[in-house]
Amino acid sequence: MRKILRHTYSVCPVCLKRIPAVHAGYGREVYLEKKCPEHGDFSAIIWRGLRDLEAWRGDVPPIADGENENCPHACGLCPEHKQGTCCVLLEVTKRCNLRCPFCFAEGGAGDDLALETVREHLRALVVPGKTLVQLSGGEPTVRDDLPQIVTAAKEAGCQYVQLNTNGIRLAEDEGYVRSLAEAGLSFVFMQFDGMDDGIYRALRGRDLLGVKRQAIDNCARHNLGVTLVPTIVPQVNTQDIGNIIRFAVSQSPAVRGVHFQPVSYFGRIPALPSDDRRFTLDELLEAIEEQAGDLVPEDSLRPSRCDHPLCVFHGDYIVMPDQSLNPLHRTNKYRCATATADQNRSFIARRWQRQNAEDAEEQESKSGFDSFDSFLRRVRTHSFTLTAMVFQDAGNLDLERLRRCSLHVFADGRFVPLCAYYLTGHVNTPS
Repeated sequence: MRKILRHTYSVCPVCLKRIPAVHAGYGREVYLEKKCPEHGDFSAIIWRGLRDLEAWRGDVPPIADGENENCPHACGLCPEHKQGTCCVLLEVTKRCNLRCPFCFAEGGAGDDLALETVREHLRALVVPGKTLVQLSGGEPTVRDDLPQIVTAAKEAGCQYVQLNTNGIRLAEDEGYVRSLAEAGLSFVFMQFDGMDDGIYRALRGRDLLGVKRQAIDNCARHNLGVTLVPTIVPQVNTQDIGNIIRFAVSQSPAVRGVHFQPVSYFGRIPALPSDDRRFTLDELLEAIEEQAGDLVPEDSLRPSRCDHPLCVFHGDYIVMPDQSLNPLHRTNKYRCATATADQNRSFIARRWQRQNAEDAEEQESKSGFDSFDSFLRRVRTHSFTLTAMVFQDAGNLDLERLRRCSLHVFADGRFVPLCAYYLTGHVNTPS
């Protein structure tokens, strides 16, 4: 029996017109349903019922009637946006050295922004001493002057500079990695879809596992922490989630965590998917529990306190000497105090940025791991995170979620929530 659980707004997947939408429950499963006066009815699965949705979402209020009716099309962080900027994404190129079937940015060809233009953008977006800027694209490492861009970001006052990359050049050019580290790069977000080259052939068009391993090694030699970023696609790599986590832990402290991104259907994807091609947040939680087993302690993954709980979760750990994960926080019936974007940025960045682990490891080898001081050293050097971000496309966009987004793209002098910036319409539905 259909039960209306929530009222919200979305967009028509064809014309992108803003339209009313509902969360409709069918037993434990929940769908986003909406109707465009011109293009008809649409539905997308948003929760499989593998966790209690209401308990996970907590007391996040629904969107109110009469809020800014220009959202999302005039998006630029209107006064009704509920969250500040935790991380700001800056595209420094449209070019890419891959042609991935799944790419929300549609990287490929085009002229790069001039270095001085990039400097101007950095000066415009920065809040000195606070900003976390993610250099993205396309593939940023196709730019030979990327180290100069990192330097410019630090000179502009960015506290953290993050590189979003497929890792190919980091694997092939260690001198380039050294230059990035010397310029002040804080940490690396690296595409990493699984432990089998068949996965990379399906998602990226070529064997890449060895490339990824080499990129991690090169970053480790220059004390750059790497967070692995898998795009999770049903029928391709959902079975490899536990293997990715185990590999990441085995590479600590060079690898700082795993940031899962269930596939979203915008950018290069020509059509909306059928529901069996979507991978919901509760499916990801269930897969981690089943595939990682005792490695990821029960109740150590929590809903976001900054973004919307249906968009993000996080787990915070220490990698112990026996390569087990010791959780620093456990859930409290999922209900947590709200965190600001500043608090979230500080929390995450401290864990993703690698400290010099050699001195601490040498001290542990001499004195053992049996004191509070050694535990504190381990917290600094071997922190590890499991996080996820579930992006939205035109099929499942929910303005309630969009209003709480803290990941913003800087473009045309505005800060735009990522899912609004990359939103694309679909002519064919579903695939």
